[in-house]
Amino acid sequence: MTKNVLIKGMTCSHCSARVEKALNKIDGVTATVNLATHTATLSSTKEVPNDLIIQAVDDAGYDVSDIAEQ
Repeated sequence: MTKNVLIKGMTCSHCSARVEKALNKIDGVTATVNLATHTATLSSTKEVPNDLIIQAVDDAGYDVSDIAEQ
């Protein structure tokens, strides 16, 4: 399963690293954050609820504006 997450509020590499770290703490998730496009790409071996993704990004101090499955 792969999801693309659009994230609002990231302005620097520290921001994107913080979000990436938070997303990678979700069990079974491998995340890569792209600061230039304000997106995170998540891959997982199992279904990850969108609420869990939103909460992780929120806990890192940023907002999710969209989640799309590939």
